[in-house]
Amino acid sequence: MPLEWEELVTQLDTHMPHEAWAQTLVGIGALILTALFVQWVVARVVLLLAHRVLVLSGRGDWDKALQRRRAYQNLWYAVPFAVVSMGIDLVPHVEKAVTVVGRLAHAGAWICVFVAFSGVLSAWQDTYSATTRAQTRSIKGYIQISKLVLMAVCTVLVLSILIDRSPLWMISGLGALSAVLLLVFKDTLLSLVASTQLTSNDMLRIGDWIEMPQSNADGFVKDIALHTVKVQNWDNTVTTVPTYKLFSESYRNYRHMFESGGRRIKRTLRIDASSVRFLTDEEAQRLMRFRLLHDYLQAKTHDIAQANQTMGELASVPANRRRLTNIGTFRAYGLAFLKQNPEVRQDMAMMVRMMEPTSDGIPVEVYCFTAVTAWVEYERIQGDIFDHLLAILPELGLRLYQQPSGADIGAMGSQLRENAIQTALAAERDRQGLALTDGQGMPPERSPADGMMPR
Repeated sequence: MPLEWEELVTQLDTHMPHEAWAQTLVGIGALILTALFVQWVVARVVLLLAHRVLVLSGRGDWDKALQRRRAYQNLWYAVPFAVVSMGIDLVPHVEKAVTVVGRLAHAGAWICVFVAFSGVLSAWQDTYSATTRAQTRSIKGYIQISKLVLMAVCTVLVLSILIDRSPLWMISGLGALSAVLLLVFKDTLLSLVASTQLTSNDMLRIGDWIEMPQSNADGFVKDIALHTVKVQNWDNTVTTVPTYKLFSESYRNYRHMFESGGRRIKRTLRIDASSVRFLTDEEAQRLMRFRLLHDYLQAKTHDIAQANQTMGELASVPANRRRLTNIGTFRAYGLAFLKQNPEVRQDMAMMVRMMEPTSDGIPVEVYCFTAVTAWVEYERIQGDIFDHLLAILPELGLRLYQQPSGADIGAMGSQLRENAIQTALAAERDRQGLALTDGQGMPPERSPADGMMPR
């Protein structure tokens, strides 16, 4: 075997050109062919093996994601650089270029490897986003910070290869630049802490409805990244909010409202204060025919009768007697109406309360929770409730307060002008009647100022 090898080497030496430049070209060509051959072997054997293993193990989504993110290709590109880095010193007559080419090829190989690792992280993000868990928890921030770490490590490693220094020497030099690095990467560090806190404490998820007035954000969270959170507003615009703002500033998250299964109704009806009065006995008997008021009025009338009976003769004065009011009866009717509504949650807070009167009337607030949280259905239920309550007000002798509009003021002016015209016409008729009476022999009296004595 050694003899055959020596004969092969001898034959190669006889066929090798004797010029230096020709030997260099042959060596470079042989190195390139070797690099391409090794690349083909790695692509056909190693990468194909990885592809088959992923597919057979049921990880076809990972294989597709790795291909889409070009992780296989980038690792494939690293092979020729590695072959050139290890074989450049075998090329004859290139001693001056060995060091430079070797370092560049070595650095290029590591760059391709780190880019391939970045593709693996991106593939992880793609496969995770296709799962149901991604709808509530996002790992995009962690993926991005991992890519930043890879970029930093790759930068330090490549620079250390190019300048032929130890990576630890370069890392130790970064201590002097720590203040500058903190200033440059301030937003990144803040966003990293905020993203970690938001995810670990479950403060924000993709699909949450948030409201952040200081950033003009009111809609669903569309994407959570390391530096920004995208919120799709109700008008289909997208607001980009820095991630650290969602941790340092307040905002409203409606997720727990959806999870509770009840959406709050809190709206007021403003009653005209001049329409509030006591109910007469006839009105109370008439309202007792209302199914929702029958039990209330029956119990209330009995309690009032007993209270007035204990007062004796003082009950003869109307101001001393207890009596039903139309606004109190309306509050009882509203509460009974909510209790019999199947679209209102009966296990949550429910009330119809009267608030402090203002110059705009007496506010009567309806407070309850709907049994559905979808926006369209919620608005329908709320509209049905207030449609009924507004329509029942005249039955109780109540009026809704409404400020005078331009049409009301115009009608008032027209009425005043009509009244003024009628008054002027009446005065004119009176004057004509008086003049007719004087023409029949009864002239008007003269004052002493006219120089004549009165008749």
